[in-house]
This record gives sequence, C-alpha cells and structure tokens, in this order.
Amino acid sequence: MRASVFAAVLASLAGCTPQPAGNPSHDDLTSGHLVVVCSPEAREVVGRCVEAFERLYPQSKIEVRPGSSRDAIAALFGARADMAVITRELVPEERRAAVQGRLEVEGYRFARDAAVLIVNPANSVANLTLDDVRRIYRGDVQRWSAMGGQDVQVEPVVQPPTADITEFFVEEVLGGEDVRARSVHATDDDDVVRTVRSTPGAIGYVTLSRAAQGARAERLAALRGLPYYAADLETVHEGQYPVTRYFHMYVRTNGPAVANGFITYVLSLDGQRIVRDAGLVPTSVPVRFVRRSPMLSTHTHGDSSLTP
Repeated sequence: MRASVFAAVLASLAGCTPQPAGNPSHDDLTSGHLVVVCSPEAREVVGRCVEAFERLYPQSKIEVRPGSSRDAIAALFGARADMAVITRELVPEERRAAVQGRLEVEGYRFARDAAVLIVNPANSVANLTLDDVRRIYRGDVQRWSAMGGQDVQVEPVVQPPTADITEFFVEEVLGGEDVRARSVHATDDDDVVRTVRSTPGAIGYVTLSRAAQGARAERLAALRGLPYYAADLETVHEGQYPVTRYFHMYVRTNGPAVANGFITYVLSLDGQRIVRDAGLVPTSVPVRFVRRSPMLSTHTHGDSSLTP
C-alpha cells in the first residue's frame, strides 16, 4: 500500500535542490524562524516543547503545520519546511529520493509510542495475541465468544487509511494487508475512544497517550504461549509490548541553526520530561520506573522518573 504512493510522490522530489524555507539569513541556536511540518499524532508533544522553548528563548519563532509523515518528509525535501516530525523512520523510497536529490538529512529519535488495542470496559477478554488481532481485522472472528468472551458481535474500529497510526498498524499487525472486516470508521484517537466506550463489542487502536481515556487496553502477546504485556511506559521502553514505534525529527544539515537548538532542547532532560508528561516514552535520557504498589503486577501499572 505504502510503496507505490511513496514512489510516485517522491520521484518528483528527487531532483529538487533545497532552498531556505523563508527563514532569516541570520539566526543561531536560540533565535530565528523555524517551519515544522508535524504528524498529528506528535502534535501535542511537539506543541508543548515549542511553547517551552519559545518561553526560554523569546527570539525564536517556531511555526508548526499539520501533515502526515508522508507530507512532512515531502515538505522537508521540497524545502517547504525546515523540520519534519514523523512517527516512523524514513522508508527506502524516501532515502533513495534524498540520495538522488543530493539532500543531506539527519534524523533524531525523541519519543517512543505504541499502537494500543482498546475495548469496551465491559468486555471480559483481557488478553489477545497479534494473531487474534489479525483475525479480527481480517473478518475471520466475528463474535467475542470465539475468544472466550461474551456472545457479542466484534466491531473493529479503524482510523483513516492515510493516518500514520493506521499505516503503522496495517504494516506491523496485518502484515501490509488491508482491513477486510466490516468496520466502524473513526476520525482520530479521541473518536476511537468515544466509539469503543459506547459500543459493547468494539475494539480499536490508539496511541499510547490516549490508551487510558475511558476504554480498557488489552494485554498483547506477540505469539501464543509468550507473555502478555499491557502497554505502559516501562513495557514500551523495554520493547516488551509487541507494537511500538519511534517518533523522529528530521532536518536538512544546511537548515537554520535554531533547528539544532530546538532538537537539543527536546533531547535534553527538560525536553524529555515533556515527552513523558505527554504520555510518551523518553528515548535520550535515563528512565527509572517506580511501581505504584509492590502488590501490583509488573506488567500492568507503572510511573517513571527521569534521572540526570
């Protein structure tokens, strides 16, 4: 699904020579104008980082525009943006386009996320394997009773096919196959949560930061017979939860200096605290996990603190 689209879009960018995206000719690490195209799924955490950075450095101006990961990379390569914030790494077609266009691009991981499967709180099925999820979204399982639950219709909820999280879910869980089950369509994470809360048989996928908004997150196992893990900061940080991804910031090496200043801030202890407070997992500073109670399972609840 992804390759043909990227090949068509990025072929037109391969010969582009980057030009400044309307930035001032003089800037430094803490001042100047920065244009960022950001995936909607990273918009909240990036917005918080921008607000904090601009409070510290009033001479900086960071303009954040929405766009899918595909849109953000196209804008960066076409010099319509100075930074692309995306929810994945560059795909091979994008890397080839950068080489063909003689673009020098650098990427930085700044957060880790997960695609969390949520169900109605009344659903008695607490554990699923990835194969169970595949069978649900392929339409092979239509009643929760087939997985030990109540005799209720399974109602898969899907986000738009162009959404980053849908592309990630389709690639990582469905092996690149399209959703074949009769599905309920939702516009975004919040819409998925509302739908699942009000529909007894519903199941949907959301980002880690929205997994505790009133629905119940399923514990997942990569294969039957392996441990089931809840999606929390620790299991995502350790890579135990089976469906995780990194958020990245990509910039051109000849872009404005303030881009590097902003990256340095996001990867600092203060910036990574913002990442954690936004419900995502820090990637560039040490993280210490503290369980709320020794009586609770090590795979169900947890808080984290950052250490300098």
